[in-house]
Amino acid sequence: MFAKAFRVKSNTAIKGSDRRKLRADVAAAFPTLGTDQVSELVPGKEELNILKLYAHRGDAVTVYVSGGNPILFELEKNLYPTVYALWSYPDLLPTFTTWPLVLEKLVGGADLMLPGLVVPPAGLPQVQKGDLCAIALVGNRAPVAIGVAAMSTAEMLTSGLKGRGFSVLHTYQDHLCPEGRQLDIKKSSYRKLSKFLQQMQQEQIIQVKELSKGVESIVAVDWKHPRITSFVMPEPSPTSQTIQEGSREQPYHPPDIKSLYCVPASMTLLFQESGHKKGSVLEGSEVRTVVINYAKKNDLVDADNKNLVKLDPILCDCLLEKNEQHTVMKLPWDSLLSRCLEKLQPAYQVTFPGQEPIVKKGKICPIDITLAQRASNKKVTVVRNLETYGLDPCSVAAILQQRCQASTTVTPASGAKDSLQVQIQGNQIHHLSWLLLEEYQIPRKYIQGLEKAPKPGKKK
Repeated sequence: MFAKAFRVKSNTAIKGSDRRKLRADVAAAFPTLGTDQVSELVPGKEELNILKLYAHRGDAVTVYVSGGNPILFELEKNLYPTVYALWSYPDLLPTFTTWPLVLEKLVGGADLMLPGLVVPPAGLPQVQKGDLCAIALVGNRAPVAIGVAAMSTAEMLTSGLKGRGFSVLHTYQDHLCPEGRQLDIKKSSYRKLSKFLQQMQQEQIIQVKELSKGVESIVAVDWKHPRITSFVMPEPSPTSQTIQEGSREQPYHPPDIKSLYCVPASMTLLFQESGHKKGSVLEGSEVRTVVINYAKKNDLVDADNKNLVKLDPILCDCLLEKNEQHTVMKLPWDSLLSRCLEKLQPAYQVTFPGQEPIVKKGKICPIDITLAQRASNKKVTVVRNLETYGLDPCSVAAILQQRCQASTTVTPASGAKDSLQVQIQGNQIHHLSWLLLEEYQIPRKYIQGLEKAPKPGKKK
């Protein structure tokens, strides 16, 4: 909504009666806020302005500005918090998480698509279609956008996390944000900048020196101070086996992955008798049951040899190649079943602990480990597809950086939309193998490239 510049109609100070009405509206719209929190959000005596504007699409929007920062906006009689308000009350709305690379697209006016969601170990928040939601980035609980859910959580999972998830209304760094970005010390408990700086220095958050007469300058900031890291998530310790969601750490558990089969159009005649249609997804045991029941129901089991199945026109069309149509009349059970599975389209189901299963078509992409040459003939280890298994590339990179004592970077993965890759200096596949197999307990069959580890006695 604010991805492009808007036109301001008026900017006036709020009246006392309107201020009281706004408080009542906030309390009604956000019942989880207590009376004191409502009073903090809509202060009683401090400056509060009403900004009326027209968005670039012509929508009439009313914005409430406190201390120079937009805190709320109203559209079609619905009240919404801004990201500024959510920074003070991060639990006001159900929060969904996406990757940092996605923010640029949201700021540009794009909606949040479901493939861009990061599914935390505790599962997705439970929402209904039309619910107002906050959007945060991996590793930082501070919301960066708000949007309206395009479908319920149950529908998101049923869709296999495909399609549009949220209609984004407002983001950090959009044109509404430049209306704010002010820190008014006078409106804080410190009242004076000198008292604020003195307190921050006493808590060893900053260092202040008088570099010239009468002018105090901040010469250092302790970015790892708890007061700062409590807002922006710290890097995990090298022995940590957790992935971080918001300000909470939860043990990582690998997802349960199950191979499935999807019925294509060419196989519908074989499966329709059992109530399945094109696009139906089945487990291997269900496919076996369907084929056995079909053969027995249509009296296709060879009377002289129970290990053979006679092929009727439907089985011929579904399972045989063109050059076999007139030569193959019977098949053994194992060949019949294996051919059937080969003709079905691959699919898979991923279930994270405590969450509903997510079904997707195609084959699951393994965690891909490769070696590459960089400048000066130096080797680097590149890891892709961590997100598929619920692993945060930034957290994995931080662990590897400390464990390998080597530099790491996280960059967009080439050829993969909204996906990141981790690059570690040197051949670090031994460390990766231990991390993925032993600590994260990811089955070896879902990891490719482990054979490229350096051989004993050879230089990395």
